Amino acid sequence: MTNYLDFEKPLAEIEGKAEELRAMARKNEEMDIEDEARALDAKAQALLKDLYKKLTPWRKCQIARHPERPHCKDYIDALFSEYTPLAGDRNFADDDAVMGGLARFDDKPVVIIGHEKGHDTESRLKRNFGMARPEGYRKAVRLMDLADRFRIPVITLVDTPGAYPGKGAEERGQSEAIARSTEKCLQIGVPVISVVIGEGGSGGAVAFATANRVAMLEHSVYSVISPEGCASILWKNSEKMREAAEALRLTAQDLLNLGVTDQIIAEPLGGAHRGREQTIQSVGNALRAMLKDLSQHSPKKLVADRRRKFLDIGNKGLAA
Repeated sequence: MTNYLDFEKPLAEIEGKAEELRAMARKNEEMDIEDEARALDAKAQALLKDLYKKLTPWRKCQIARHPERPHCKDYIDALFSEYTPLAGDRNFADDDAVMGGLARFDDKPVVIIGHEKGHDTESRLKRNFGMARPEGYRKAVRLMDLADRFRIPVITLVDTPGAYPGKGAEERGQSEAIARSTEKCLQIGVPVISVVIGEGGSGGAVAFATANRVAMLEHSVYSVISPEGCASILWKNSEKMREAAEALRLTAQDLLNLGVTDQIIAEPLGGAHRGREQTIQSVGNALRAMLKDLSQHSPKKLVADRRRKFLDIGNKGLAA
């Protein structure tokens, strides 16, 4: 059953009617409703195109959070072979919100790290809805050290509302762990590629996305704070999230113009959840191209270019 977003309610009605007609035909073989059903399908397709022609930033946030979007585990299962998870930070515990380990991409070794939100109630609770604790970021640091030691490229998949803000996480040094992960991204002499596949929330996302190349899916978002959090602080009213989303400039298209991201990966019409396999293959093609480009560079150049990339963010706007 498709989960429809608030702004897709008219589409839900049309597609629901088409499905009702087909269900009736399945029960009664003498009924001939295919022409009517096809007409509804065409109407639904036209409405879908219209809805997605010019999405507001808030609607893009809703799409980025859609529960049926492919998550980190889906990409790992589809694009990588011989995935061997490496657990724990060797200090406190393993964090299920962060997946990470060794794998092969196009038969070449890589280290893959990503936020995993889960796909149902049980897995979402286990994964803490993709909100990493300090041990998740320390696990990532351990994996990046491993990649640097053996000269293996690092691929990160970002999909988190932000780092977990709980009392225990703060007691165990959440901000320090995020800073160490960001620092490690800047230090290692191997290609680092990041793809924002859903939400890129605050420092919890930056800790994995301080990369040589940052790509974003077409309807993903990347921001210093969630629209609801921003609205609560600025307007003392979380219902102002639409205005906050507009002001934050958090869409892939805005961030490409600002130089925060390097590439936008197209999604199927209606979002990644309406074409999961197509989306995953598009991400795979983008990873392939970015890895090929970065494999030509020396460790020293990779580090220097990565640092320069982030120091230069915003300079173009200041110069103008």
